[in-house]
Amino acid sequence: MAAGHGNTPAAWTAVAIAMLGFVVGSVALLQVPTQMTLLWIGIIIAVVAFPLFLVLSKLGFNSSDH
Repeated sequence: MAAGHGNTPAAWTAVAIAMLGFVVGSVALLQVPTQMTLLWIGIIIAVVAFPLFLVLSKLGFNSSDH
């Protein structure tokens, strides 16, 4: 693996936001009846992670200073 591959603040932030979206969506699916609004909120949070990564990368948070 390349040195610093994925070990950047931009990558960690994007992964944390995506994980939050998956957790919110999972909680929505476990409800009886399924909470569709909460599910869509989770999906939106997870999808926002990739554009957030791109923005943070452009701002210079994609370089690791080891």
